[in-house]
Amino acid sequence: MIRVKTVAMGRAYAQAVVASGSDEHAEAANLASEARPSMFDGLWTIPNLITLIRLACLPIFLWLLFSKENRRDAAWLLGILGATDWVDGFLARRLGQTSEFGKVFDPTVDRLLFIVGIIALIIDGSVPVWFAIAVGIREVLVGAMMLGATVVLNMERFDVTWWGKTATFLLMFAFPGFLMAESTISIAGFFHVAAWVLGVPGLVLSWYTAVAYVPAVRNGVRVGREAARAR
Repeated sequence: MIRVKTVAMGRAYAQAVVASGSDEHAEAANLASEARPSMFDGLWTIPNLITLIRLACLPIFLWLLFSKENRRDAAWLLGILGATDWVDGFLARRLGQTSEFGKVFDPTVDRLLFIVGIIALIIDGSVPVWFAIAVGIREVLVGAMMLGATVVLNMERFDVTWWGKTATFLLMFAFPGFLMAESTISIAGFFHVAAWVLGVPGLVLSWYTAVAYVPAVRNGVRVGREAARAR
């Protein structure tokens, strides 16, 4: 919070100096405005470690699914990875360890887990192909839009909307449900129904939020450019 206030004050001070035309303080104003947090500030934090552990579980999931051919355990692991999606973000806020790196690393890992999981289930044949492709295309388009806007256009990053989080939550449980439905457990039919109950609204919401992110990204790019000019 102190860093955020310092950056805001630095930017305001820089703008005031530029407006007044004072050359003497221009350099100091520029230095203050450069106090913007680096991407790698706060790299080694507990939330980032948890995100890294979740990423490290991805090879285990693939090993269970393809090498061990154990759909039940693979589904459980995929469900756990989806259920713990909120943990790193919660701890970052709770412990005051929010970082610029974490803001990029966490959603990137979430999207990677999502996309790799979708591809793996398509290969395994445990999810309807049309459903998986519809979700996958959305993830690739949104991911490319966010990455391009952030890296190339200097977009000011913004939080995921509540609807976006809800869509991700539903889909992260729908896919393990499809996988569990193809296992040998006695209640496979229950998971088949649950997967569709969660998956359909999750798919609709995911595309709704994808469209809704377009003006948010446009605004973020505008804010990022204005901040760059102020520096």
